[in-house]
Amino acid sequence: MVAPSVLSADFGNLDRDIEMLNESSCDWIHLDIMDGVFVPNISIGFPVLKAIVKKARKTLDAHLMIIEPWKYIKRFADLGINCLSVHYETCPELHDTIAQIRSLGMRPGVVINPDTEVEVLRPFVKEVDYVLIMSVYPGFGGQSFIPHSVDKVKELRKMRKDEGADFLIQIDGGINLDNVTMLRKAGVDIFVAGNTVFTAEDPKACISRMAEL
Repeated sequence: MVAPSVLSADFGNLDRDIEMLNESSCDWIHLDIMDGVFVPNISIGFPVLKAIVKKARKTLDAHLMIIEPWKYIKRFADLGINCLSVHYETCPELHDTIAQIRSLGMRPGVVINPDTEVEVLRPFVKEVDYVLIMSVYPGFGGQSFIPHSVDKVKELRKMRKDEGADFLIQIDGGINLDNVTMLRKAGVDIFVAGNTVFTAEDPKACISRMAEL
């Protein structure tokens, strides 16, 4: 599965870029929500999200890089977001936050930063629909892939088998046509790609190629 990240879209032509994704073979549209507190950047808020939801015809996957995400979960559900992921690092009561997301009709996901060990996820893997491994430090697009992320994917795949869980493995950060095949073999199910897609000469062809590799 391919989930292009709107963070790398042309916000001056957002309507055009969302329509391009609608017409592409992508599976999800990934929305990076940053608050300037948990991560050193601010991205988009509810007015822009509302416009995206109105235009988009694909599954919408919001990744909350914000503190106290539980305060906003209902607002994302009310907008029509389909999948919502929160950071392990921001949720002291993660079981409750996951349950809240699911109770509001969204698919819950949990995210870990590059410095967070995969093992911390073991108590939660049967409660979530997907786990997102950050393969860059969250906050900015266009960063280089962190190599040890491959080992984290393999460890997570083993944990999924050992625990009898069925979550999807998602990865975000530095994803391109050169590392997709390696990561797919390691166990990745969903690729989040920003710059690779939106800087391509033919973004729709890039998405199709990524799905084929």
